Amino acid sequence: MSPQDELTAEIRRTLPRACIAPATLPDCGGLQLYLLTDDFPQGPLAPEEMAAALHEPAYWIFCWASGLALARRLLREPALVRGRKVLDFGTGSGVVACAAALAGAREVVACDIDPASLRATAANAALNGVSVRLAGDFFALTEDFDLVLAADVLYDRANHPFLAAFLARAPEVLVADSRVRNLSVPPYALIGEETAETLPDLNEFDEFRSVRFYQGRRRA
Repeated sequence: MSPQDELTAEIRRTLPRACIAPATLPDCGGLQLYLLTDDFPQGPLAPEEMAAALHEPAYWIFCWASGLALARRLLREPALVRGRKVLDFGTGSGVVACAAALAGAREVVACDIDPASLRATAANAALNGVSVRLAGDFFALTEDFDLVLAADVLYDRANHPFLAAFLARAPEVLVADSRVRNLSVPPYALIGEETAETLPDLNEFDEFRSVRFYQGRRRA
């Protein structure tokens, strides 16, 4: 079975009418991902489909705006990751991990608690001809990193304590988020903003297309 068929079978456990196919991301130098096809849904979701999607959200079937913006930034500014050991936290589809590897990172670890996400990340890494190591538990990783990357993980305030945990594992952290307008968690500071969209298009409000970049540096 091909990676595309395997991922389609995976998502059809919760969304029986869904299909996964490779898509080329805009302004990403040819980077491709296996994503939900943009013709889904064809009509309203059945109640059982909606319940399953809410109970077991498959974040990996989308390239979220923050992940796309961060991937673009890494590919545009490869010095951010070149030669460095990088952790991509909450990797989802693996878009940021793949971009970091393509930009010349020495080693990339993609971390996500969702096993399906890690399978999608492995497939997407192979699709782009890069090597990415997979990890399911951030706290089980005992090594240090040069840089931690995190896109769209601050939508839940319960995740904010990870910001301190990131800096305990790396001297530098780069966060991209479209849901948090003003992150007031020192030593993190706003360093930029750009527009991106979620793929396939969810017709999100314009405010969720504005992605902010926050940088944290470990205090001496």
